[in-house]
Amino acid sequence: MIKSGEHLERAHKMDTIVLDKTGTITKGEPEVTDIITFNGVDRDELLRIAASVEKVSEHPLGQAIVRKGEEELLIIKAPESFEAIPGKGLKARLEGKEVYIGNRKLMEEAGISIGGAEELSRLETEGKTAMLVGIDGSISGIIAVADQIKDSSKKAIEELKNMGLEVYMITGDNQRTAKAIAEEVGIKNVLAEVLPENKAEVVEAIKAEGKLVGMVGDGINDAPALVAADVGFAIGTGTDVAMEAADITLMRGDLMSIVTAIRLSHRTMKTIKQNLFWAFFYNSIGIPFAALGFLNPMIAGGAMAFSSVSVVTNSLRLRKFK
Repeated sequence: MIKSGEHLERAHKMDTIVLDKTGTITKGEPEVTDIITFNGVDRDELLRIAASVEKVSEHPLGQAIVRKGEEELLIIKAPESFEAIPGKGLKARLEGKEVYIGNRKLMEEAGISIGGAEELSRLETEGKTAMLVGIDGSISGIIAVADQIKDSSKKAIEELKNMGLEVYMITGDNQRTAKAIAEEVGIKNVLAEVLPENKAEVVEAIKAEGKLVGMVGDGINDAPALVAADVGFAIGTGTDVAMEAADITLMRGDLMSIVTAIRLSHRTMKTIKQNLFWAFFYNSIGIPFAALGFLNPMIAGGAMAFSSVSVVTNSLRLRKFK
């Protein structure tokens, strides 16, 4: 769904495209893959505490932990207090325990040492998002979550590069996890550890380099970046906020739809130029003859009608575009 002709025209001029990772390159349906415990903490106890704390969170990674907890433990309680810390994780109180779940930065700010978490690097290198769990001031475990890459992502990114576009991936994940996923789909330009509120600033920075930028996203936190971009593409399976902010909405979650939209833009502009050529061609031949009195008015009228019919017919060929 293209909101205006202006956006369709801009799409064919793009030379750079920024893809959000979660829900765009990946399916946005993460699953728990690893649960590692430290300091004698029981696995089921770690999962119970993490799932209980994440129960009130709306983050996809948190919901994956909740689903895992409900599958294995059935009963999950809600925490007494909860505070989301954007780009880092969360802080909560459960059964009198102070619980932190998030990345390295969160643990550092909370004064929790992660020296015993050697498994963290391995999980991140495998492309998994590893969340540290700290309970009452000490590291208690790691819960790793993986989001499957969409079947069409690698092919779509290859097509975008073949069209001469410079492709970026933007994500809040750490450098190791982001690079592992980017390598799998063939992206060299990785923008990792970007806080949700900073995505628009990153897009503006790329534009400042003189590039015409397209942004593709699906979440609420992608909306400012979609507005900041020269052309914003929203994944139709995402949030209403993203679709409202975007210039072009892809009706399916398939990344190949972006390739189709850009090709449609190229084809449309080519058709417009063809139509202008034929319109000027008929007039440039007809006007001199008419000025010299060599053109019968009936023939002039027929030529004018034929010019309009040829332009409309040429335009209607776009209906066969796939």
